[in-house]
Amino acid sequence: MILGAVLAGGKSSRFGSDKALAELDGRSLIARAVDTLRSYCDKVVVVGRDEAPAPTIPDWPRPHMGPLGGIAGALRHAETEGFDSVLTCGVDSVALPANLLSVLSPAPAYLETQPVIGHWKSNHASVVSAILQSEGRHSMLAFAEAVRARPVQCDDVPANINTPADLAAMER
Repeated sequence: MILGAVLAGGKSSRFGSDKALAELDGRSLIARAVDTLRSYCDKVVVVGRDEAPAPTIPDWPRPHMGPLGGIAGALRHAETEGFDSVLTCGVDSVALPANLLSVLSPAPAYLETQPVIGHWKSNHASVVSAILQSEGRHSMLAFAEAVRARPVQCDDVPANINTPADLAAMER
């Protein structure tokens, strides 16, 4: 079983307002991300928010730990609930390729251009937890290296919306 996890705990500082609620073609980014992951996964959760169009879980070990805190929360939840793996994307990841799951399988693997878009084994929860509790580098790439994840190149590179200008460009 695969758990889909939309990482939505960021502060949206570059965007200037709550990016998850920004609309693209009449639909919020968070709704788009949840619906997209539903097409690949057995269940979808949103990590790092209290309200969302799917069940929510907190970042781990606390809010505002960046994408790695969201992945830690998702992996811990997946391990507890009996999921084999977790497919992650950011709330701002738009136009994920239709073959994303096959491209990122078997886990662990991630998109080389956007490491937050990845497929991770649930039993890697302890690895990400150790990284977040260590003095070392707390980055997506440190986690990917620690679990020996494959960086994957993709012909259809998803958009990453960080600013209102990025959103406007997507609408064009």
